[in-house]
Amino acid sequence: MAITVKFFASVREAVGASSESLALPAGVTTVGALRDHLAARGDNWRQALGHPALRMAYNQVMCGADTALADGAEVAFFPPVTGG
Repeated sequence: MAITVKFFASVREAVGASSESLALPAGVTTVGALRDHLAARGDNWRQALGHPALRMAYNQVMCGADTALADGAEVAFFPPVTGG
């Protein structure tokens, strides 16, 4: 399965990329499994993607970790938005 992953704001800064195309291993079938797969790349990935308030989107719609992945999908990771 091939997908596009996008990283925004502080997540982008921490991982050093704004996007990438990935061919996923067989066991990565949900957005949460993708997050875990990417976090296993090293400390900066783990810190950027392990934040409890990390936001995720699947094909430009907010989603949860249990959202199933499909070939050609786009997944985005970004920190929570704060204002004031």
